[in-house]
Amino acid sequence: MTRVAGSSTGSPDPLDPHHDGSVMYVDGVGAGLGDEVTLRVRVPHGADGSPGASRVVLRAVRDGEPAVSHATQVSEDAAGTWWEVDLRLVNRVTSYRFLVSRGPDDFRWLTATGVHARDVADAGDFKISTEHRLPDWIADEVGYQVFPDRFGRTQTGAAVPDWAIPCEWDQPVVHKGPDVPFQWYGGTLDGVAEHLDHLDLLGATLLYLTPVFEAWSTHRYDAVSFDRVDPLLGGDEALERLAQAVHDRGLRLVGDLTTNHTGEHHDWFVRALEDPSSPERAFYRFSDEYPHGYAAWLDIPSLPKLDHTSAEMARRLYAGPDSVVAHWLRRGLDGWRVDVANMTGRFGGDDLAHHVAQEIRHTIDEVSPDAWLLAEHGHDATADLTGPGWHGTMDYAGFTRPVWCWLNGGAPGGAGLPHGLDYLGLPVDIPVLPASAAVATMREVHGSIPWTAWQGSTMHLDSHDTPRFRTVTGGGTDGGVDLVGRGRDLHLVGLGLQMTMPGVPVVFMGDELGLTAVDGEHARTPYPWEHRDTWDEATLEAYRSWIALRRQHVALRRGGLRWLHAGEDSMTFLREHPDQTLLVHAVRRPCAAVDLPVHALGPDAGLTPLTGAAAGVAGGTLTLPGEPGVSVHEVR
Repeated sequence: MTRVAGSSTGSPDPLDPHHDGSVMYVDGVGAGLGDEVTLRVRVPHGADGSPGASRVVLRAVRDGEPAVSHATQVSEDAAGTWWEVDLRLVNRVTSYRFLVSRGPDDFRWLTATGVHARDVADAGDFKISTEHRLPDWIADEVGYQVFPDRFGRTQTGAAVPDWAIPCEWDQPVVHKGPDVPFQWYGGTLDGVAEHLDHLDLLGATLLYLTPVFEAWSTHRYDAVSFDRVDPLLGGDEALERLAQAVHDRGLRLVGDLTTNHTGEHHDWFVRALEDPSSPERAFYRFSDEYPHGYAAWLDIPSLPKLDHTSAEMARRLYAGPDSVVAHWLRRGLDGWRVDVANMTGRFGGDDLAHHVAQEIRHTIDEVSPDAWLLAEHGHDATADLTGPGWHGTMDYAGFTRPVWCWLNGGAPGGAGLPHGLDYLGLPVDIPVLPASAAVATMREVHGSIPWTAWQGSTMHLDSHDTPRFRTVTGGGTDGGVDLVGRGRDLHLVGLGLQMTMPGVPVVFMGDELGLTAVDGEHARTPYPWEHRDTWDEATLEAYRSWIALRRQHVALRRGGLRWLHAGEDSMTFLREHPDQTLLVHAVRRPCAAVDLPVHALGPDAGLTPLTGAAAGVAGGTLTLPGEPGVSVHEVR
């Protein structure tokens, strides 16, 4: 038996059979309950030209019991064979895998996590959800995240509240101590609208705003009301003006909502405290058993946790046409990012998280069926992404964390990195791992959700809640711009991955300038519009080029992903679409060239370089460069 390198461990091998949930491999994407889809499997020939399979068998779980169907070989070329099999969707979520065999003594499972020469858990099986419908426009987006208090300033005439600490635009942010949430720089929604040209300059197509509702902080995750936009930002009319300006440019606008908690000064919570007989009393959990007399998010007293067993609270916040969710969709939003979605509806013995997500989706489907529903989930969100709830998640688990581990700028505490740089909430230094480990994590996370949920999730190198990626990769740590370029090379490798992988890439404001920061609060730096001389122009140009490349090529936006290689310092994959196939090769530091069999790309494959160092094809071998950076080639 000829051994395939990836057979034992699930690590990628260029001659592994392949299937994914994209249109290249599933005919009938978007099918409903009772419909039939056609599944396709690509099986490359062996290195010696021998057949990669003599049979392919589909094992699908139907009504809780595995059912077997034999696939048919439908074509063969110099590179390999294509197999097809029909699958009827009799359950809301159908999981399936393929047995790919060359003969009696060859046993290989092809699952969403890779190829395995042993039995593996069903959690990594491919999944089709008839309920997880993704609005078509989402796959084509490139997002830009704005923290409204720090992007652009105009005069609103609103009175400055007692809690606010007024700051000059160039004043450094405080990221430790009690003043952190109260530094007020005076950014407004009209200020955001005045700088929409910058989104056009970058090529971003979607604006995502952190919360805009009135609150007692500048992060505004402690809302005073969900019924009114903060007067400090310009009020309701300013949001409507911004939405109109965004849509006039052909862009989309996504808002941010906290369904897990409110602020302690929220209208509902104030009434609940003042009148125990009020309906609002049931919106929260009051008991002497809690440290503050009521349940609070992470026991932070200023953030009382909502009780989702209250039908009236649900009606006001997210369930139905009179809810907060519906109201702001009607007034210009194209979707919601939901804060702390992983904890929403979960408390002690109660777990209503899926119910809440489905209620929000039901409201969206009634009011604005083309709107996007994105969940914040800081760790593994796979158990929450199969049903008719969240379209996707902020993909910290399947993208941010593995990319950080691969592109960390040096050994823990070294190479310019401060000891204890926050590894997304863990009290350890960010590990430095090989590409093989990063890819294994990506495959395991993404292999546990439907393809549509991966497409509907967002890719972040960082956000308003994390250190800046430029600092992770070894850049300066003073909260300013990394002027000397330290960390730039690794940063741009991460950018190349962000713009070439499935999902929606989202850029946090200022990353394109090379801004640095050691934590999330530190990252919320006012945008340095008046200091163009400090911008890292090379990084800005790289962002423009990579965003343009993604928007120009359908395979980067809508193609499947087939892993070819993952070593110590490089990773290689294909983005495949019926109209185009692209080869992506990422290298973090100088290493030996990678040789792969050229027929892994397809029959008589040639390459047209699009960006980065050129690959070579000679004598049946594809040679990928060991030069740091990300190269993209079109396969022809």
